[in-house]
Amino acid sequence: MSIRSMIQDIRMSRPQRVIQDGSPATRAELCDGLSQSCWANMPQELLREVLLKIESSESAWPVRKSVVACAGVCRSWRVITKEIVKTPELSAKLTFPISVKQPGPRDVLLQCFIKRNRSNQTYFLYLSLTNALTDDGKFLLAARKCRRPTCTDYIISLHADDMSKGSSTYIGKLRSNFLGTKFTIFDGQPPCAGAKVIKSRSTRLVNLKQVSPRVPAGNYPVAHISYELNVLGSRGPRRMQCIMDAIPSSAIEHGGVAPTQTELSLSNVDSFPSLPFFRSKSNRTENLLSGPLASQKDGVVVLRNKSPRWHEQLQCWCLNFHGRVTVASVKNFQLVASPENGPAGPEHEKIILQFGKVGKDLFTMDYRYPISAFQAFAICLSSFDTKIACE
Repeated sequence: MSIRSMIQDIRMSRPQRVIQDGSPATRAELCDGLSQSCWANMPQELLREVLLKIESSESAWPVRKSVVACAGVCRSWRVITKEIVKTPELSAKLTFPISVKQPGPRDVLLQCFIKRNRSNQTYFLYLSLTNALTDDGKFLLAARKCRRPTCTDYIISLHADDMSKGSSTYIGKLRSNFLGTKFTIFDGQPPCAGAKVIKSRSTRLVNLKQVSPRVPAGNYPVAHISYELNVLGSRGPRRMQCIMDAIPSSAIEHGGVAPTQTELSLSNVDSFPSLPFFRSKSNRTENLLSGPLASQKDGVVVLRNKSPRWHEQLQCWCLNFHGRVTVASVKNFQLVASPENGPAGPEHEKIILQFGKVGKDLFTMDYRYPISAFQAFAICLSSFDTKIACE
């Protein structure tokens, strides 16, 4: 039997959710059904060989869904798949939902794009499947803009059709001040061990005895974005700075380590019924995270936009996006690490995030280590906000 035909057999033989007495099957019932699958009894040595071949052969989407299917067969398959599939930092691949919360690859920019829907103020992040600037892409994240009397929120979700803060697929948000010049990125779960939660209405509800399971766990600030005020009306592009609170400054150096989330602590067990790999029996923070906590002594990573040069013939400010940006826009930017705590080195020349316009409502977003797709997406969302005081 070939690997591809075996995968088809696995998908057909996986137990389906059943409805009994009008209520959905419990997670325990599903696990029992999976444990009784004939695939659960495969010898460990043979199983590891099979999963290694599947993981190495399915290198890109959409065929990489076979790897995801393997993680949902049963517990033994899930454990081995978890060991085999590497983080984006090592593999440059986004496989499971948790991948959007993990730092990108060190040596290359992971190419993505953002589609904007002006009518309902929503934004969708996709992973590029080809080198073309326009392709169908693999959906990663969605965001919805919510205007409030004193600020603006961008609610970020794992689901394209469910973008509310009370949703089980809520993973974080971006909040701006009244002028749209300062932003804070909040993660829905601790980005690193020792992270402090910010009190809000949703986090206060968590402390009550009766709490809805759809209420998010909390708001953990992971980054602060600020745009420099242009009070004199001087000519030039926007100037921005991103302080990555959860990433130590040593992360950008050779051998440095950034905090890496290893599981999504979703609030609803039915969020990914076919992917139990993402559920954890323990709520202990140390089981969800790896990597150091950025202390005040060590400092944190600070990102600044790369200064463009003025092109006399074109009469515009120019940056080299290597063909990834085709339309001039004030929103376009490239971010590099700022040498806050010492002299600039080669690591401060690497572009960590670049964002630019290629169509009326289409933008490219390329990012790398030490930031994640979630953090990069939130930073890019800040560029969409109107900033009269900065231009």
